[in-house]
Amino acid sequence: MKTAITEMFGIEHPIIQGGMHYVGFAEMAAAVSNAGGLGIITGLTQGTPEKLANEIARCKDMTDKPFGVNLTILPTLTPPDYPGLVKAIIEGGVTVVETAGRNPVDLLPPLKDAGIKVIHKCTSVRHSLKAQEIGCDAVSVDGFECGGHPGEDDVPNFILLPRAADELEIPFVSSGGMADGRSLVASLAMGAQGMNMGTRFIATKEAPVHENVKQAILAASELDTRLVMRPLRNTERVLNNAAVERLIQKEKDLGDAITIQDILPEVAGVYPKIMMEGAMDEGAWSCGMVAGLIYDIPTCKELIDRIMLQAEEIIARMQAMARA
Repeated sequence: MKTAITEMFGIEHPIIQGGMHYVGFAEMAAAVSNAGGLGIITGLTQGTPEKLANEIARCKDMTDKPFGVNLTILPTLTPPDYPGLVKAIIEGGVTVVETAGRNPVDLLPPLKDAGIKVIHKCTSVRHSLKAQEIGCDAVSVDGFECGGHPGEDDVPNFILLPRAADELEIPFVSSGGMADGRSLVASLAMGAQGMNMGTRFIATKEAPVHENVKQAILAASELDTRLVMRPLRNTERVLNNAAVERLIQKEKDLGDAITIQDILPEVAGVYPKIMMEGAMDEGAWSCGMVAGLIYDIPTCKELIDRIMLQAEEIIARMQAMARA
């Protein structure tokens, strides 16, 4: 299947694996890229330019296909060495960068000078238009269903994607709630040129996370995620667990007086313990409502091949309906 996204990124299928903390290692990115999608290494999981350079090199040993690096721009008093991370990406020969979080305008000049394509993750049309204005090549439009940070507008993809199609000139992919061929065809119908999947890729054989994490996603329904940190205007969709229940209770008890310091035990530094050690109640971790559509743990190739076959069957059925 050819779309503006497959052409732009040099990939076979219009499927992107989004950047995910302590999931987007070289093993994950290479598996997705080898299956014909676009795998993504999560830059801030590596943390330093040296470690990121090593992870890029490891990924290149595992695949000769295009892959990208996610750079999430966080509001913090001690920011990561973003110039150093960008340098590692350029010197590593990476061809795609997925940016997320704050406006990536300061990172764009060296990336663009190196011929790297930039896709920015946005949760609203206005932010997507800003990404287009500053020179991003594409946008990942993230609906309210998504795991992680859905923004503060609460607009689901059935509205957000057509709105993006009405306004944007650059290509975009859907993100949030994407799981199968139905997701892909629906996204294409609403104007997207592909789709980005996060939670669905965690539940694959190659995902370098503890088996407890995969089983938690399999066991979850679409009703098992919660929105936390809304009083701090840093809303995150997470899978419910004991730590999340504690966090929600703190939000209720403290109200508008709550600060990030109050919830640090539930959110700070918890990902290594959850993703690597399988300590599922250690803290809050990002998971999308799409967990309700995840029923198995295939290989990345099995998953992507199945998505494309299902999409092609749906398109053929719709074409037959149109001819009838």
